[in-house]
Amino acid sequence: MDFLGGIMKFKLAYVYATLVVIIMVMLVTTIIDKKAPTTVKNDIRNKELPNDEVHKGLDNPGSVPPNKQNVSSFVFEQLEELKKEVEKNPNDTLKLREYADFLAAAHRPDKAITYYEKILKIDPKKKEILFTLSFIYNNKGDFEKAENLTNKIIRIDPKDSQALYNLGAINASKGNKIKAREIWERILNEYPGSSSAELAKSALANL
Repeated sequence: MDFLGGIMKFKLAYVYATLVVIIMVMLVTTIIDKKAPTTVKNDIRNKELPNDEVHKGLDNPGSVPPNKQNVSSFVFEQLEELKKEVEKNPNDTLKLREYADFLAAAHRPDKAITYYEKILKIDPKKKEILFTLSFIYNNKGDFEKAENLTNKIIRIDPKDSQALYNLGAINASKGNKIKAREIWERILNEYPGSSSAELAKSALANL
Protein backbone atom coordinates (compact mmCIF):
# COMPACT_ATOMS: atom_id res chain seq x y z
CA MET A 1 0.00 0.00 0.00
CA ASP A 2 1.40 3.48 -0.89
CA PHE A 3 1.92 6.35 1.55
CA LEU A 4 -1.49 7.88 0.83
CA GLY A 5 -3.16 4.51 1.35
CA GLY A 6 -1.46 4.22 4.70
CA ILE A 7 -2.74 7.64 5.74
CA MET A 8 -6.27 6.80 4.70
CA LYS A 9 -6.12 3.52 6.56
CA PHE A 10 -4.94 5.29 9.71
CA LYS A 11 -7.65 7.95 9.44
CA LEU A 12 -10.29 5.29 8.90
CA ALA A 13 -9.21 3.57 12.10
CA TYR A 14 -9.83 6.82 14.01
CA VAL A 15 -13.56 6.46 13.43
CA TYR A 16 -13.55 3.07 15.06
CA ALA A 17 -12.16 4.09 18.44
CA THR A 18 -15.23 2.39 19.89
CA LEU A 19 -13.80 -1.04 19.08
CA VAL A 20 -10.52 -0.20 20.79
CA VAL A 21 -12.41 0.99 23.86
CA ILE A 22 -14.44 -2.21 23.92
CA ILE A 23 -11.27 -4.30 23.80
CA MET A 24 -9.60 -2.36 26.62
CA VAL A 25 -12.69 -2.34 28.80
CA MET A 26 -13.18 -6.07 28.35
CA LEU A 27 -9.57 -6.84 29.23
CA VAL A 28 -9.54 -4.48 32.21
CA THR A 29 -12.94 -5.02 33.76
CA THR A 30 -13.98 -8.60 33.14
CA ILE A 31 -11.45 -9.72 35.71
CA ILE A 32 -12.84 -7.42 38.42
CA ASP A 33 -16.58 -7.43 37.63
CA LYS A 34 -17.37 -10.19 40.12
CA LYS A 35 -14.88 -9.04 42.75
CA ALA A 36 -15.08 -5.27 43.14
CA PRO A 37 -17.86 -2.93 44.28
CA THR A 38 -19.53 -0.71 41.68
CA THR A 39 -17.60 2.42 42.67
CA VAL A 40 -14.30 0.63 42.17
CA LYS A 41 -15.38 -0.80 38.83
CA ASN A 42 -16.36 2.61 37.52
CA ASP A 43 -13.08 4.10 38.74
CA ILE A 44 -11.03 1.45 36.96
CA ARG A 45 -13.02 1.79 33.76
CA ASN A 46 -12.15 5.48 33.66
CA LYS A 47 -8.40 4.96 34.09
CA GLU A 48 -5.76 4.32 31.47
CA LEU A 49 -4.92 0.76 30.50
CA PRO A 50 -2.77 -0.69 33.31
CA ASN A 51 0.71 -2.03 32.65
CA ASP A 52 0.17 -5.46 34.14
CA GLU A 53 0.59 -9.02 32.88
CA VAL A 54 -2.78 -9.04 31.12
CA HIS A 55 -2.36 -5.71 29.35
CA LYS A 56 1.40 -5.47 28.85
CA GLY A 57 2.11 -4.26 25.32
CA LEU A 58 -1.49 -3.32 24.52
CA ASP A 59 -1.08 0.39 25.31
CA ASN A 60 1.63 0.88 22.68
CA PRO A 61 0.30 0.79 19.07
CA GLY A 62 3.78 -0.03 17.79
CA SER A 63 4.34 -2.94 20.13
CA VAL A 64 4.15 -6.64 19.38
CA PRO A 65 0.52 -7.80 18.88
CA PRO A 66 -1.06 -9.71 21.78
CA ASN A 67 -0.12 -13.39 21.91
CA LYS A 68 0.27 -16.20 24.42
CA GLN A 69 3.55 -14.70 25.60
CA ASN A 70 2.28 -11.18 26.43
CA VAL A 71 -1.38 -11.72 27.31
CA SER A 72 -2.67 -13.58 30.34
CA SER A 73 -4.12 -17.03 29.77
CA PHE A 74 -7.27 -15.52 31.21
CA VAL A 75 -8.05 -14.00 27.82
CA PHE A 76 -7.92 -17.37 26.08
CA GLU A 77 -9.95 -19.00 28.83
CA GLN A 78 -12.54 -16.24 28.47
CA LEU A 79 -12.70 -16.87 24.74
CA GLU A 80 -13.58 -20.50 25.39
CA GLU A 81 -16.24 -19.53 27.93
CA LEU A 82 -17.80 -17.04 25.55
CA LYS A 83 -17.77 -19.60 22.75
CA LYS A 84 -19.70 -22.04 24.92
CA GLU A 85 -22.23 -19.36 25.86
CA VAL A 86 -22.73 -18.44 22.20
CA GLU A 87 -23.25 -22.10 21.29
CA LYS A 88 -25.91 -22.38 23.99
CA ASN A 89 -27.63 -19.14 22.92
CA PRO A 90 -26.89 -18.65 19.19
CA ASN A 91 -29.46 -15.85 18.86
CA ASP A 92 -28.21 -13.77 21.77
CA THR A 93 -26.75 -10.78 19.91
CA LEU A 94 -25.10 -9.39 23.03
CA LYS A 95 -23.12 -12.58 23.57
CA LEU A 96 -22.37 -12.84 19.86
CA ARG A 97 -21.03 -9.29 19.94
CA GLU A 98 -18.97 -9.91 23.06
CA TYR A 99 -17.42 -13.03 21.57
CA ALA A 100 -16.77 -11.38 18.20
CA ASP A 101 -15.12 -8.38 19.88
CA PHE A 102 -12.93 -10.69 21.93
CA LEU A 103 -11.91 -12.58 18.79
CA ALA A 104 -11.02 -9.30 17.11
CA ALA A 105 -8.99 -8.31 20.18
CA ALA A 106 -7.17 -11.65 19.97
CA HIS A 107 -6.21 -10.91 16.35
CA ARG A 108 -8.58 -13.49 14.87
CA PRO A 109 -10.43 -11.25 12.40
CA ASP A 110 -11.69 -14.04 10.14
CA LYS A 111 -13.39 -15.83 13.03
CA ALA A 112 -14.69 -12.51 14.35
CA ILE A 113 -16.27 -11.78 10.95
CA THR A 114 -18.30 -14.99 11.17
CA TYR A 115 -19.95 -13.90 14.41
CA TYR A 116 -20.46 -10.28 13.37
CA GLU A 117 -22.27 -11.60 10.30
CA LYS A 118 -24.47 -13.79 12.50
CA ILE A 119 -25.55 -10.63 14.30
CA LEU A 120 -26.40 -8.95 11.00
CA LYS A 121 -28.55 -11.91 9.99
CA ILE A 122 -30.61 -11.26 13.11
CA ASP A 123 -30.54 -7.47 12.81
CA PRO A 124 -29.29 -6.24 9.40
CA LYS A 125 -29.43 -2.57 10.45
CA LYS A 126 -26.96 -2.66 13.35
CA LYS A 127 -24.73 0.23 12.34
CA GLU A 128 -22.00 -0.46 14.88
CA ILE A 129 -21.56 -3.98 13.48
CA LEU A 130 -21.45 -2.69 9.92
CA PHE A 131 -18.84 -0.14 10.97
CA THR A 132 -16.72 -2.78 12.66
CA LEU A 133 -16.90 -5.18 9.73
CA SER A 134 -16.00 -2.39 7.32
CA PHE A 135 -12.98 -1.57 9.48
CA ILE A 136 -11.86 -5.21 9.54
CA TYR A 137 -12.21 -5.63 5.78
CA ASN A 138 -10.38 -2.36 5.19
CA ASN A 139 -7.48 -3.60 7.33
CA LYS A 140 -7.50 -6.85 5.34
CA GLY A 141 -7.21 -4.82 2.13
CA ASP A 142 -10.62 -5.92 0.86
CA PHE A 143 -11.78 -2.45 -0.11
CA GLU A 144 -14.77 -3.66 -2.13
CA LYS A 145 -16.37 -5.31 0.89
CA ALA A 146 -15.43 -2.36 3.08
CA GLU A 147 -17.12 -0.02 0.61
CA ASN A 148 -20.24 -2.16 0.29
CA LEU A 149 -20.67 -2.26 4.07
CA THR A 150 -20.13 1.50 4.34
CA ASN A 151 -22.73 2.12 1.66
CA LYS A 152 -25.18 0.03 3.70
CA ILE A 153 -24.59 2.33 6.67
CA ILE A 154 -25.27 5.38 4.51
CA ARG A 155 -28.49 3.84 3.20
CA ILE A 156 -29.59 3.24 6.78
CA ASP A 157 -28.54 6.72 7.90
CA PRO A 158 -27.82 9.13 5.01
CA LYS A 159 -26.67 11.79 7.51
CA ASP A 160 -23.94 9.67 9.09
CA SER A 161 -20.93 11.86 8.31
CA GLN A 162 -18.48 9.34 9.78
CA ALA A 163 -19.62 6.71 7.30
CA LEU A 164 -19.39 9.27 4.52
CA TYR A 165 -15.85 10.15 5.53
CA ASN A 166 -14.95 6.44 5.54
CA LEU A 167 -16.38 6.08 2.05
CA GLY A 168 -13.97 8.76 0.89
CA ALA A 169 -11.06 7.05 2.68
CA ILE A 170 -11.86 3.72 1.08
CA ASN A 171 -12.03 5.31 -2.38
CA ALA A 172 -8.66 6.99 -1.76
CA SER A 173 -7.19 3.61 -0.77
CA LYS A 174 -8.55 2.18 -4.03
CA GLY A 175 -6.82 4.97 -5.95
CA ASN A 176 -10.05 6.79 -6.82
CA LYS A 177 -8.85 10.20 -5.67
CA ILE A 178 -11.44 12.18 -7.62
CA LYS A 179 -14.31 10.36 -5.90
CA ALA A 180 -12.61 10.72 -2.51
CA ARG A 181 -12.21 14.47 -3.05
CA GLU A 182 -15.86 14.84 -4.00
CA ILE A 183 -16.99 13.02 -0.86
CA TRP A 184 -14.72 14.94 1.50
CA GLU A 185 -15.63 18.31 -0.02
CA ARG A 186 -19.28 17.38 0.45
CA ILE A 187 -18.61 16.75 4.14
CA LEU A 188 -16.98 20.18 4.49
CA ASN A 189 -20.04 21.78 2.90
CA GLU A 190 -22.75 19.78 4.66
CA TYR A 191 -21.20 19.11 8.08
CA PRO A 192 -18.97 22.11 8.89
CA GLY A 193 -17.40 22.04 12.35
CA SER A 194 -17.91 18.31 12.82
CA SER A 195 -15.14 15.85 13.65
CA SER A 196 -15.73 14.29 10.24
CA ALA A 197 -15.15 17.67 8.61
CA GLU A 198 -11.85 18.02 10.48
CA LEU A 199 -10.79 14.60 9.22
CA ALA A 200 -11.92 15.46 5.69
CA LYS A 201 -9.97 18.72 5.74
CA SER A 202 -6.81 16.92 6.83
CA ALA A 203 -7.32 14.15 4.29
CA LEU A 204 -7.82 16.62 1.44
CA ALA A 205 -4.54 18.31 2.34
CA ASN A 206 -2.78 14.95 1.88
CA LEU A 207 -4.65 13.84 -1.23
